[in-house]
Amino acid sequence: MTFLRNNPRVVVSIGVLGLLILIALAAGWLAPYDPSAQVGGVFAAPSAKHPFGLDDGGHDVLSLLLYGTRPTLLIGFAAGSIAVGIGGTIGIVSGYLGGWTDTVLMRITDYAIVVPVLPLGIVIAAVWGTSFSHLMLVIAILLWTTTARVIRTETSSLKNRPYVRRIRGLGASHTRIVVRHLLPQLIPLLSAMGALTVALAVCTETALTFLGLGDPSTVTWGTMIRFAFQRTALAQGAWWAVAPPGLAVAGVVMVCYWLSQSLEETLNPRLRVAHVARRYFEVRKP
Repeated sequence: MTFLRNNPRVVVSIGVLGLLILIALAAGWLAPYDPSAQVGGVFAAPSAKHPFGLDDGGHDVLSLLLYGTRPTLLIGFAAGSIAVGIGGTIGIVSGYLGGWTDTVLMRITDYAIVVPVLPLGIVIAAVWGTSFSHLMLVIAILLWTTTARVIRTETSSLKNRPYVRRIRGLGASHTRIVVRHLLPQLIPLLSAMGALTVALAVCTETALTFLGLGDPSTVTWGTMIRFAFQRTALAQGAWWAVAPPGLAVAGVVMVCYWLSQSLEETLNPRLRVAHVARRYFEVRKP
């Protein structure tokens, strides 16, 4: 807890994400208007009644933004969790078993990495359809490769450490070694990769929805940006139809990036020692 107090980025990041989750859960009570109701003129400017203005259909942008928080975060966290689960499992199996298993799994990962993300997402979404669950699965399929490569490298290093060799020599099963001794060492890295993957999932959802591959009946930050561009909001000077969802996406990405960096520093004692040592030598420098 001391390190958490000394690292304000962790506190700020967790606090902002917690606030967004509360907003997502309480959007129905917080939103001043029904997001589907026309409450004014097309692209009406921000006012006291409508602080974020109105969109092309006369809908309150603030209400749309609040209602869009839930599906956007749901896609981000769900797709990110699935991607980290797939990538982490492949990485652990590949790094621990090695041999032909490692070769096969890493070749599959290499082929998946070089495939362009957005074109593949367009093809998959076009074949499967544009439902909410399909979009979530598409994003998860696209984002597991980096986690697999990183976890595989760390697992390969951990399995050759002396204490793991001694445990293996005492007759411990592979499952026990992985679950009891390797997985706890991988949790900081998995947590950091998870935070980054959530940010990537939110960006990917926004991009795919902007291209028309999201569910148009579901209000997300991506659909808000898409409809604003389709109705030439910027050409008409209605920046308020684009700026709030765009800034919301950028804010989530920034917060997740901070959290990714800080989580590994917080949960990995070796990094803490490295930071302390660096500060000590900088102070002692003549």
